[in-house]
Amino acid sequence: MKKFLTLSAILFTAFAAFYFTACNNDDTKTEPQPADNSADSLKKVVARGEYLANHVAICIDCHSKRDVTKWSLPVVPGTEGGGAGFPFGKDEGVPGMVFPPNITPFALKDWSDDDIAKAMTQGINKKGDTLFPIMPFHNYSKMAKDDIYSVIAYLRTLKPIDSVKPPRHLDIPISMLGPLPQPELAKNVRPDPSDRVKYGEYLTTFASCTFCHTPQTAAGFDFSKSFSGGTIFNTPFFKVATANLTPDSTTGIGTWTEDAFVAKFKNNSSDETVNKNPGRMNSIMPWSMYGTMEEADLRAIYAYLRTVPAIKHKVEKYPK
Repeated sequence: MKKFLTLSAILFTAFAAFYFTACNNDDTKTEPQPADNSADSLKKVVARGEYLANHVAICIDCHSKRDVTKWSLPVVPGTEGGGAGFPFGKDEGVPGMVFPPNITPFALKDWSDDDIAKAMTQGINKKGDTLFPIMPFHNYSKMAKDDIYSVIAYLRTLKPIDSVKPPRHLDIPISMLGPLPQPELAKNVRPDPSDRVKYGEYLTTFASCTFCHTPQTAAGFDFSKSFSGGTIFNTPFFKVATANLTPDSTTGIGTWTEDAFVAKFKNNSSDETVNKNPGRMNSIMPWSMYGTMEEADLRAIYAYLRTVPAIKHKVEKYPK
């Protein structure tokens, strides 16, 4: 029986500290001290991290158990970050076996913020080992530094889960999988959301949409056909192919309006839809997470997808 591959790429990260200091007046002065707003600042950072980790980068999707009896396999409540129950093996194109690890404070309490950022953006863990690139560190390497550290701050708040996943086993040297990114996070820029195309490209990059919606060959991704879909996921419960997201008018989303694009996400993430058991007509797409993205961000992603090359590629959603 083939193992189940989650949509998104695996985030091997950890939790870390964000420290904020209150403004202090000269001790000799008698006027009242300004209010300490560090707690409010931290709440905003954690909220941003929660949003990114659950709805854009969807770290929680890959590192949690998912309910195979419901539409789009939503995360099982209480398992957030504890490590997924589905290992990645040869059926999923992995030369060996890779297990999504525990990223709650139980497993990552000894990691510093810099350790985590290095794993997220350079693919090197605390021990100095290179991560298998099913974890999309190449995409995360393009995130703005404050977004990276917001995710880290949020991961600190997860409920510690006492679980340890087995170590990975690879049949080839990890060095065969290509060079690692060397980002300068301080130079990474988060585009102004008012520039919807650039901001949409930014979100789409670390949402790792290309991982599932770009065809693959024996040599890897065929980026000449980016976003044209067709990747088949053969799970133990159903078989489904990814959609063509290019603006082709006959096989892609060229005829979709912006409102229709947003409605697709919102409808497919509604409680009524998610709680249904569609059987073999299920989806590997984590609608319950992506679909609850902020509407402005979904509209930005739509604006960016309208700019990618239109590719005529008909996809049979449920291949036999």
